Amino acid sequence: MVSHSETGRIFEGVGNEDCLRLLVGKPPDGTTGMNNLPQGVSLPLSPHYAKLLASLARQRGFDGWLLNFESDLYGGVEQARAVAAWISLFEKELKREVGEHAEVIWYDSVILNGLVRWQNRLNNYNLPFFIPSTGFFSNYFSRPDYPSLTAQYFQTLDPIHFTGPGPRSMNDIYMGIDVWGRGSYGGGGFGSYKALQCIEPERLGLSAAIFGNAWSWETRQDEPDFTWDVWWAYERKLWLGPENADEVVKIPEQERPVPLTAFFPRRPPPNPRELPFFTSFSPGVGRSWFVNGRKVLETKNGWTDVHKSGSIGDMLWPRPTLEWEHGERDEPPPKANSKIDQDDAWIGGNSLNITIALEASQDEDAYFRCVWLPIQSLAITPQKTYEMYLVYKSSPPDGTMFDIGLSLKALSGAVVDLDITAIQTSSVLSGEWERLTIQFRVDDPLPSDVLAAAGLVIGIAQDDPTQASNVKINLGALSVYPARPPSNVFVSETVLPWAHFVPTSVPSSPLAGVLTWSASSVFPTMPIINPPSPEDPNPVWLLESTVPSLLYFNIYIQQLPQDGTLPSPDDAIFIGTTGLDGRANRFYVDQALIPPTVKGASNVRFLVQGITDRGELLPWDRCTFADVKLEQVGQDFVHGVAYREKVSVGPVTLLERFLDLVRRLVMYFTNVLSIH
Repeated sequence: MVSHSETGRIFEGVGNEDCLRLLVGKPPDGTTGMNNLPQGVSLPLSPHYAKLLASLARQRGFDGWLLNFESDLYGGVEQARAVAAWISLFEKELKREVGEHAEVIWYDSVILNGLVRWQNRLNNYNLPFFIPSTGFFSNYFSRPDYPSLTAQYFQTLDPIHFTGPGPRSMNDIYMGIDVWGRGSYGGGGFGSYKALQCIEPERLGLSAAIFGNAWSWETRQDEPDFTWDVWWAYERKLWLGPENADEVVKIPEQERPVPLTAFFPRRPPPNPRELPFFTSFSPGVGRSWFVNGRKVLETKNGWTDVHKSGSIGDMLWPRPTLEWEHGERDEPPPKANSKIDQDDAWIGGNSLNITIALEASQDEDAYFRCVWLPIQSLAITPQKTYEMYLVYKSSPPDGTMFDIGLSLKALSGAVVDLDITAIQTSSVLSGEWERLTIQFRVDDPLPSDVLAAAGLVIGIAQDDPTQASNVKINLGALSVYPARPPSNVFVSETVLPWAHFVPTSVPSSPLAGVLTWSASSVFPTMPIINPPSPEDPNPVWLLESTVPSLLYFNIYIQQLPQDGTLPSPDDAIFIGTTGLDGRANRFYVDQALIPPTVKGASNVRFLVQGITDRGELLPWDRCTFADVKLEQVGQDFVHGVAYREKVSVGPVTLLERFLDLVRRLVMYFTNVLSIH
């Protein structure tokens, strides 16, 4: 399936002039001379917009562009050829700006004569546009035989034609499916799986491009009481299957549709060694917002933010699969189900509720049963040490106790030597949440990554196992990342050194404006050391420096007392998070966000708190603020710096730290120079 964060470039119906401008670049301002083009040459191609669009992709953090030219090209074959040449130019600019993983995918619309003629498969008419692209996105008016015809045609192509973005495979061809059923085989909706059966991703190797995947919401959004919970139950039937394995989902001609994800092999997220893994199990929607177990926002109509979506535990759907942890038992393992819980969360808008149904048992040893619950697949590099933590909440029924441990197991029957060490067996957090932390390592010197599952070992003790009962566990957050280096290595930490507030020019909304800030890396203070021998082969310090990586930022506001005292930042009022506008370090403060208790105040403070790529809140002494002092005449804005302990603040804090560092360095180099 299309899984990259591409955006689109659409010329539809009357977009030919814009398409021409895209090719020839920005016209000059005013009147200027123009060189007459020689006879017999094509229109000039400019890299102007290719550079701008590539830069935009880098700034907004997506991986590439889907090019949708659904407008006849007035220049016919000449302009069609120019478009193909521009794609090649654009692909190079994108890889330069974004990286080698950048994608330019061509949508099946314009053909080689410049006319819009959807082919619904790959053939000679649209091949010239696929050659300079990294992928091909077919239209969805498909026949059952179009995927196989596409695969057959691709196999006849000479690889020498693909000299641009490198070798191409069947996986680079995305066959279109419309969930609304507009011309798609199978009629769309719950019948969309029929088109996937024709595409056969695993056998043919083709990919799938799914149009209109908001169908499950848009078809029912106007129904009374259609909440996010009702939507999720409907959504999961399409993609994952129903919560109840025995439920029948009725569609024309057949009563048991196949979930769409069943057609694709499980693939783990990027190796946490390269990109720390974190999820709060969010589908990107919710009614409330939680920060470390505390509800800071509750909405009437709910919120949506794709930026906040993440893995929902790829091994928990359509239902969790439990195994006995200690050997075989005569009875089958308990059954379990999973669902999104929007009433409670550790961080974000929801948690993931797992219910384990313990059947009544007459076995003599049934008073204690131990199961393994896999949650998330991971790719792990052998002989590298990782840390993993899980935040969870449990609610055992009366007469039942259980012990929960975090662990990792190899998948696919592989036998590997796993070294797992519990760092914290359990630490109690706010809101009755708990945290488990382990360190693990695959000791075997294997040549490739090991596919493993992160999960829970759950030991369940019952006073009376002859009575059936349900065990409920809520998963709040899961993170996996490289273990910290040895203690002799200085590790950088992330701080937010400053914030800046610029008001709008609307006098009636003095607290409306744009809040910006920065993120930086800092190291622990350099200790005083004795200068080593000049021949000592050991460096004076070892550094592990990383670019600050933050998932998003929570924004708060609080009223400042007139007497100059500083309230605790824990008492500030949440007003929103970043992500919706695609900017990482910017937040637009709308007057509607200001709580009534703060409106009319003469002095207020905006607070910015970052959430790291490991899902942890930056402590307040590493966060920042911006003060706004509203006077009778004009407005005065004080731009704050990072908090210090006990919330002593002021622009002198960073200066003090810097001067202290300079003094230490002077002492050190004075000692070094005195030796020579």
